[in-house]
Amino acid sequence: MALVRAARSSFRRSGGAIGNYASERNIFCEGISPFRHPAPVFEKAVTGFNSSYIPSTQMINQLSFGNRGMKFTPQYQFPHAAAETVGGADSKNERSSYPGLEATKQGEKPRVVVLGSGWAACRFLKGIDTSMYDVVCIAPRNHMVFTPLLASTCVGTLEFRSVAEPVTQIQKALAKDPNSYFFLASCTGVDADKHEVYCETVGDRGVSHEHYRFKVAYDKLVIASGAEPLTFGIKGVEEHAFFLREVQNAQEIRKKLLMNLMVSETPGISEEEKERLLHCVVIGGGPTGVEFSGELSDFIMRDVRERYAHVKNYIHVTLIEANEILSSFDVGLREYATKHLTKVGVRLVHGVVKEVHPDKIVLSDGSDVPYGLLVWSTGVGPSNFVKSLNVPKSPGGRIGIDEWLRVPSVEDVFAIGDCAGFLEQTGKPVLPALAQVAERQGKYLVKLFTDIGKQNGGKALSAKDITLGDPFVYKHLGSMATVGRYKALVDLRQAKGEKGVSLAGFTSWLIWRSAYLTRVISWRNRFYVAMNWGTTLIFGRDNTKIG
Repeated sequence: MALVRAARSSFRRSGGAIGNYASERNIFCEGISPFRHPAPVFEKAVTGFNSSYIPSTQMINQLSFGNRGMKFTPQYQFPHAAAETVGGADSKNERSSYPGLEATKQGEKPRVVVLGSGWAACRFLKGIDTSMYDVVCIAPRNHMVFTPLLASTCVGTLEFRSVAEPVTQIQKALAKDPNSYFFLASCTGVDADKHEVYCETVGDRGVSHEHYRFKVAYDKLVIASGAEPLTFGIKGVEEHAFFLREVQNAQEIRKKLLMNLMVSETPGISEEEKERLLHCVVIGGGPTGVEFSGELSDFIMRDVRERYAHVKNYIHVTLIEANEILSSFDVGLREYATKHLTKVGVRLVHGVVKEVHPDKIVLSDGSDVPYGLLVWSTGVGPSNFVKSLNVPKSPGGRIGIDEWLRVPSVEDVFAIGDCAGFLEQTGKPVLPALAQVAERQGKYLVKLFTDIGKQNGGKALSAKDITLGDPFVYKHLGSMATVGRYKALVDLRQAKGEKGVSLAGFTSWLIWRSAYLTRVISWRNRFYVAMNWGTTLIFGRDNTKIG
């Protein structure tokens, strides 16, 4: 092991740690999950380390992961209550003493560490050759979310389990192979010189648990940590709005919607308060905002009017967009969507949100919009984790990558998905934050890693003279969006402004459903989705409030 470390140290460059992010306040990262995590630390050396942290730790003898023979050496346990320990910066010496997975030895398979469990990460995990590589996935959630159908779960069209696929089902080696693992944790630091990532376990919000810190050495690192919702710094958004990125977000939206429906029937509630409680406001006219508005209108038209007859005339939906809805779609499709949403009762408002209060939003023109449910869907941007990395950034603040999806400023590090974008010098535009982009990048990286492995370049610092082959090229396959009431839009143009096939109506809705049913990852979930659709068609949506 000492020889391995000595060999690596001889290749070290100045500034080998790829970021510097020591938090003075309790800052949290929400890049790929609704969980709140401590801010990542990327310091090469930290001065003034507060030794008073040490007495607050507790020693644990050994931590065993399952029955596959992996045991951690004695480690420190950081109490959940010790906020400054969790959020503060650790010294380099303390991080180096973390328990965990050490560097691979000669004769062992190279280890690929994947950060994230989104579209890009899971497509890569699904295809990676585990006979060639050991794989370690580190993410704050243990499943992939099929985001195109997430809006349907908010109103009971689909059940939540239908859109979630466990990571260990996508890549079974994570659960079975002796040297491959899935760790439920967030990455808090990366040292490119040592080829190590530093992590901390996470848990459910509101559930007290102990935090464990550990490290994992890598031969190749794939950063696929996703993005976080854009709030544009608008006051009150984080505190009062719901996002629609995770299954937990959809669960919270569904609970809030059903609670407001039931509370509004309570005797003594004023007419004005009923209208506020049952006013659902959606901010953002992209595909997610439009699809959620369409699902809500379906829910109101069919289910609310039958099961909440006392308040059926009070509930309504408002979609607020600063520019045009579905701006990336064909002009004719945008006009169709506008007319259809208006027809089914969705009020379209052109405006900019100035600030958000607990019971109303204030627009830039000074007008107030009372609400009972506020869903924020204005796109995504780089997470705090990505912002903290001391690497060149692409336009928009993503991790800068070259044509082969490498982070060119460090060795053996790749970035894919919403967290990555082409550097300006590549001459390529930053690709949109779409599932098909992330999936295509994950698929490409599988082929690239296979080629690298065949040329014996899988180990750390051994791929400098490897032939990489053709660079990544993205070809847009088109866009789809449902607008409710068995209507959808299909835009098969390869780029905005180009000519191509554009469809709208019931036929498009059939294409939309068929396409997404075939794209659901597992046959189990395809069965769930098909059964849920059939059950909803026959019996209506489930309006049970649980929790």
